Amino acid sequence: MALKYVCRHCQTVIGEIRQGEVSEFQLGFHFLTPEERRDIISYNPNGDVTVKVVCDYCKEALDANPELSLLANPLQ
Repeated sequence: MALKYVCRHCQTVIGEIRQGEVSEFQLGFHFLTPEERRDIISYNPNGDVTVKVVCDYCKEALDANPELSLLANPLQ
């Protein structure tokens, strides 16, 4: 199982965890509401998990241009 962190806007892979079993508790997923979990975490058929986050580049762009957050894919 691999856990991959990907930017939700530009699709850049930010990081990947490829070790055996890492619990959702260790990753802090237990702090998320069910709605947040559905929005942020995707479970792939091959057993991998994708976590959608925002990379530093996109965060800076969104902070400097808040109107971009109204677009579906603002930075693509």
